[in-house]
Amino acid sequence: MELKERLALINENLVEVLNPELIEQPLAEGRNPKIYWGTATTGKPHCAYLVPAIKIAQFLAAGCDVVVLLADIHGFLDNLKAPMELVEHRVEYYRLTISALLSAVGVSTHLKNLTMVQGSSYQKTAEYVMDVYKLSSCISEHEAKKAGAEIVKQSDSAPLSSLLYPVLQVLDEQYLDVDAQFGGLDQRKLFIAAKEWLPKLGYRQRAHLMNGMVPGVNGGKMSASDPDSKIDLLDPPEVVNRKIKKATAAPRIIEDNGVIALVEFVLLPAADLSGSREFRVDRDRDGLEPLIYTSVDKLHEDYKNDILTPQILKSAVSAALNKLLAPIQEAYHASPEWQEIALKAYPPPAKKEKKVKNKGTQHPKSKNENIKSSDSKETT
Repeated sequence: MELKERLALINENLVEVLNPELIEQPLAEGRNPKIYWGTATTGKPHCAYLVPAIKIAQFLAAGCDVVVLLADIHGFLDNLKAPMELVEHRVEYYRLTISALLSAVGVSTHLKNLTMVQGSSYQKTAEYVMDVYKLSSCISEHEAKKAGAEIVKQSDSAPLSSLLYPVLQVLDEQYLDVDAQFGGLDQRKLFIAAKEWLPKLGYRQRAHLMNGMVPGVNGGKMSASDPDSKIDLLDPPEVVNRKIKKATAAPRIIEDNGVIALVEFVLLPAADLSGSREFRVDRDRDGLEPLIYTSVDKLHEDYKNDILTPQILKSAVSAALNKLLAPIQEAYHASPEWQEIALKAYPPPAKKEKKVKNKGTQHPKSKNENIKSSDSKETT
């Protein structure tokens, strides 16, 4: 690949890049840029995780070295509802899930320039902990809250862990020895903080690559904590079809349209990685030729003009998404280890025992029970 081609692939579908020269420089020097993407091991990964999986595939195709951070301590600091033992099981669940995700978009997990790192493997070292103390002394409570505002659960009386979370994520750039961090646009405030905070400890700035946020199927952000907004990676085809059918997709409107977003950020790039960049919309029922899209711009144009209607778009998205999810689900069903880890990482909620209501001694039923009890005692 030529330099321009590599940069174009790195930047595809990104909405913003901070300090792009820090990515361009190593490429110009003939060195592979090193990029990391981190994920806190909390809720089950869903279809939005296909976006970073595809970007990782593109980074690798562009000759970058990629580190996937399984951020277990971050998961504990952010969630707090899960003990560290449960988070450890979730690390293994994420490891298996992300491996299957990458395989589904054509990435071999045995590549030398792709590594998975567990956060606690270095975040407990004396050097790292000392840097946490140092950085904590350099920034204010307000700065820490602002940096984590969109990614950490916060409240009026938030635990101290919510302030530590952004400190750790900033330091990860240094300890993973990367040139850039990749993440969603919701992390922009934290990325800005990283640019300002790392030099306070004498560390260099990094580039930051941001993709747009994929809307959920009911609008808004796709989130693991909102079942109605997401499609799980392990949802069977009939469930995927039902969720897509019910998805919010107003005619002619492309903004906050989760169905179109799936085509733009997942299905078209995934098709490109497989060697045939196209998204096909069949119109057999209407006796018309299929609509075939190689760019999202033409899809947007047809949708705005009502040539591409929500009904036929949803049908095509369901079919393409089920095809993409099929190898992930096959890998899960073929792996007893993965299934066992799933039960440990996300145990089913305990059944609540029904409490017997105390009706009081004046209740007619209670009086009858007392009479029966007295009669039985006299009989004996």
